[in-house]
Amino acid sequence: MFAPSQIEVRRFFCATYRKLREGAPLIPMEALAARWIDEHPEYHAELADEEAAVNAVYTVEEGRTNPFLHLSMHLTISEQHSIDQPTGIRQALDLLAAKRNSLHEAQHAAMDCLGEMIWASQRSGLPPDGHGYLDCVRKKATR
Repeated sequence: MFAPSQIEVRRFFCATYRKLREGAPLIPMEALAARWIDEHPEYHAELADEEAAVNAVYTVEEGRTNPFLHLSMHLTISEQHSIDQPTGIRQALDLLAAKRNSLHEAQHAAMDCLGEMIWASQRSGLPPDGHGYLDCVRKKATR
């Protein structure tokens, strides 16, 4: 299982953004990340300064979105879709994207469900509830 540190994640996204700007070749994971980076120009300034990015602190009280968490969630949901894990997530995400007429908006809706699942797992000390997560995405797709 791959478990990069916070610094490694931030350096990955900053390096991917640098390569994207330079037109350098991207490995497959970078190409996927580049897609989501392109969709979020509001993060470009933060991604352009790697050292500041590594040291940045994002708190709820400041009301700042953590671009690295947000982009990581896009990658997570993209990977879940590609391997259909949890089983049924591909169909649920496809339905949600069709309903919202936007893969990007569908992913943002799914992020709410993913975040809730992670938060609940951390609070309870129990493993993440994949079925509950899938049910949440399905509900968003059918409401």
